[in-house]
Formats: sequence, structure tokens, C-alpha cells
Amino acid sequence: MKKVLIAVVVILVLIQFIRPEKNSSIENKNDISTVLQVPEDVKEIIKTSCADCHTNNTKYPWYSEIAPVSWYLAQHVNEGKEHLNFSEWAAYNKNQRNHVLKDIIEELTEHEMPLESYLILHKDAKLSDSQYSILVDWAKTLKVE
Repeated sequence: MKKVLIAVVVILVLIQFIRPEKNSSIENKNDISTVLQVPEDVKEIIKTSCADCHTNNTKYPWYSEIAPVSWYLAQHVNEGKEHLNFSEWAAYNKNQRNHVLKDIIEELTEHEMPLESYLILHKDAKLSDSQYSILVDWAKTLKVE
């Protein structure tokens, strides 16, 4: 039993050296605000409730430094950015933008974002009904023809 415990501790220590890349970029040349007028209330909602998973600038909590949590967070952020990345909006073509807008409207209308798993530790990211309405109404005005 003692050998198993020692082995587990050694493995836990060793995996700390396997670090995923951080999602942090100072370059914002393709940011949504470079091609669209984003109202201040929308910017604030995105910053508080969406940016960690849907931009190139995640604010990492202290526990993101501990493997395997760091691996889970990296995978989660990368998956979120695959669906929508406000930092890369200007690089999307017309069809991509329309598809993403449709998804934004659907996800927000059904209150599926932010994810419940995110809200457990980020209480300030929880959206009110009026915030959902603000985002949905804004997204509906952005339809690209």
C-alpha cells in the first residue's frame, strides 16, 4: 500500500511538468471590435461571461496551474474557441460569421451559455434575462448578407 501511495505522489508531481500552452495574446488585429461597432454593455457582458473561452485572452484562476486541471481547462478553452472566437472575428468569412451568429442566437436563447460547469466557479459570469436579451438582440442585428 505504501508503494502505491508513493507511486501516486510521484506521478502527481511529474505531471506538473507537462504544461499546456496558455491562451494569451496581446495582438487583437482580428478582434470583433475592429470590424463592428460593439456597444459598451455588450462588451462588458462578453468580457465577464464569454471572453475566457471565446477570445485569445483567458484570465486563468490559480487552480489552472495544477495538472490535470490545467489540461482540462486548455482543452475546454480550445474547444470554445473552435466554435466562436471574438478575437478572430475579422478573419471569418461571410458564411462563417452567419453560422456563428446563428449559433450565438440559438445558444443564448436556450440559455446554454455560459456553461453550468463554468458558472460553478465564476458566479459573476451568470447572465440575467436582460443580459441574454441584450446579447441576442445585438447578434440579430449583425446578420451578414
